[in-house]
Amino acid sequence: MSESLPVTPLNENDRLVLRDRVYDAVIDLLISGRVEPGQALRIEHLANLLDVSPTPVREALAKIEATGLVTRVAQKGYRVAPLLAAAQMSELIDAREMLELGAMELISGELDTLVPKLVTAQQRHEAAAQRFAELAPDDPATLVVLREYFDADWSFHLAILRHPGNRYVLQMAEGLGGHLHRRRQGVVVGVNDTQHAVREHAAILAEFEKGDLRAAIEAMRVHMEQIRHRSMKDLSAQPPGR
Repeated sequence: MSESLPVTPLNENDRLVLRDRVYDAVIDLLISGRVEPGQALRIEHLANLLDVSPTPVREALAKIEATGLVTRVAQKGYRVAPLLAAAQMSELIDAREMLELGAMELISGELDTLVPKLVTAQQRHEAAAQRFAELAPDDPATLVVLREYFDADWSFHLAILRHPGNRYVLQMAEGLGGHLHRRRQGVVVGVNDTQHAVREHAAILAEFEKGDLRAAIEAMRVHMEQIRHRSMKDLSAQPPGR
């Protein structure tokens, strides 16, 4: 997770890469359960931990604040946000369901161009789920593999969200994608939904392959209902005080 700064000045592309890596590292820390809700996040401490200057850490925290994983208090800095309450989780899934099902309603034909993208995304998702399933509970690679799994999971949904070609749907999807980190917060000690999600994606893909958009929408609706169910179980599985 460490990142060493070169002696020579970074060019703009290097800065972007470094910023993204710091962002990913801080996200990993926040969803790992290694920091407690309400705990202060000192920029200098995180910079030392990641072996970077304070600037990319400050930029990462400012970006992460929009996801709700951290909160900023004037004159006091950043703190780890509390886990989502049940009502908040329900609202987040409501928003996701409205966006994704609504985007699917905008699809009109040309499923032949969408299906190959979904097949590729599904293969990536299956591979990531298999890697996660093979890990021991205390494997140090768990967080990295889990992030790969969630990225692969979201890439399947993004392929569908992008297909209508509506720029405003994409903007909303980008905003929602950041908030989905809240659902993942503490999931390491929650419910392992990897194989369930893979099967549900496969059901959606099967309907697209048949060319049955209405059935694909219904399969997505079922997937959203199951996400809601598993998310609520994740909340109830959290240790007291989390």
